[in-house]
Amino acid sequence: GNARVSPFRFHPPTVVGPLGSATACSRLLSLDRSQCSNALAIAALLAGDPMANAATQSKPLHIGNAARFGLEAALLASRGLEASTLILDSTPGCAGFSAFYNDYLPRALPSPVKQDPRFLLEDQDIAFKRFPAHLGMHWVADAACSARELLVNTIGGFNPSMIQNILLRIPLSKYINRPFPESEHEARHSFQFNACTALLDGEVSVQSFSPAFLDRPELLSLLSRVRVEHPQDNPANFNKMYAEVLVTLTTGDVFKGRCDTFYGHWRKPLSRDSLLKKFRANAGVVLPGEKVEAIFDAVENIEDRQDCSHLTMHLE
Repeated sequence: GNARVSPFRFHPPTVVGPLGSATACSRLLSLDRSQCSNALAIAALLAGDPMANAATQSKPLHIGNAARFGLEAALLASRGLEASTLILDSTPGCAGFSAFYNDYLPRALPSPVKQDPRFLLEDQDIAFKRFPAHLGMHWVADAACSARELLVNTIGGFNPSMIQNILLRIPLSKYINRPFPESEHEARHSFQFNACTALLDGEVSVQSFSPAFLDRPELLSLLSRVRVEHPQDNPANFNKMYAEVLVTLTTGDVFKGRCDTFYGHWRKPLSRDSLLKKFRANAGVVLPGEKVEAIFDAVENIEDRQDCSHLTMHLE
């Protein structure tokens, strides 16, 4: 969403995530209308983690807790626990969701009888990242790869010593503006690191954030040549932002790459093959191949299942 309607002090997935999870779990548990309302209200009281943790190793817990708390809320509601069913309403004197959103103005959904409702996901795909870093990094990595490809195709090769300076035109976002990241986690939240890694290697991958890759002298040398600009027309908004990478050589030649929509964005989603490749690579680190395939089969055909127990049996 845009900055005007996002929580100022809370990480958005920790606010809406528990409610989404509670809704899904209520459906899986076949809760009635009243129980569903209570599940959402219980989930709301469990919602909200501070933005201060957004660039730390605790950030993945935000998403895990959203799923966990939603399930807990649905289970508690199924056992009769009640909560304020006005939690999603705009009620004078009742904080509700206004505790998170300064300008929260809910609107009633149209009746399916009077109007056929359309949901966002009917018109917009889900964004799956290509590599494990802050979403904003994917723009700058794509732009850097484009600049590198142009450079290589023009002069027939790439050598870091040829580069005089690197200019990044990116949104203003302080916690992901890290000129010299000192850890794997900081590197995942550094415009500079991801741009320079893409320039050096032609890609960014899981291995890019390993200690061996992080401390390469040629990478550190490139980082020392980076400067940053924040154009007025480039907001910190995943739907509107872009990234430009301008590489100036010692000869004075300039090679520019730009990315408005990276591969994996909801406007340009990963192909099925790309998504499967990513899932198998990640899951294969902790599970044998046959269990990886069984999990994929279970999730792929979830709408045809009468029992959800199969979703966890493959993890045992």
